[in-house]
Amino acid sequence: MTGPRVSIQTADFDLSAEVAALRAHDKGVGAVCSFVGTVRDRNDGQSVSTLELEHYPGMTEKAIEAMIDEAHRRFDILGARVVHRVGLMQPLDQIVLVAVTSAHRGQSFQACEFIMDYLKTQAPFWKKEQTPEGARWVDARVSDDAALARWGIAASNA
Repeated sequence: MTGPRVSIQTADFDLSAEVAALRAHDKGVGAVCSFVGTVRDRNDGQSVSTLELEHYPGMTEKAIEAMIDEAHRRFDILGARVVHRVGLMQPLDQIVLVAVTSAHRGQSFQACEFIMDYLKTQAPFWKKEQTPEGARWVDARVSDDAALARWGIAASNA
């Protein structure tokens, strides 16, 4: 892959274009696995009208780059790309893309899930939801001990 592995941006992304760029010119790619996360209209039983994500520029990209490096160490993958949006978003808007290429599907599936679990539990994002009761900050780093344990990561390291 030529281009950045990580993009933090306010603009929406095009799944087809991102996947095409990730696999371009690599004849060894036999599998592409992708995950797209979207804004829901509910969280913890409450209606959500908007979601606002903030990050610390530089720190967030560095943390996600480290996640991708770890995925390369653990799995036989050829490339990976993470696009994460920040700013104000509405229900149905795309938030995150994780795409992974490999020679065989199993490694792509595993690496994609690993990167997504790592993003949900360790990436430095701050999330504010607008609900009928007003705005509320919620922990964007959802603690999922089972997801961490699956990858051999202690919850205390999250």
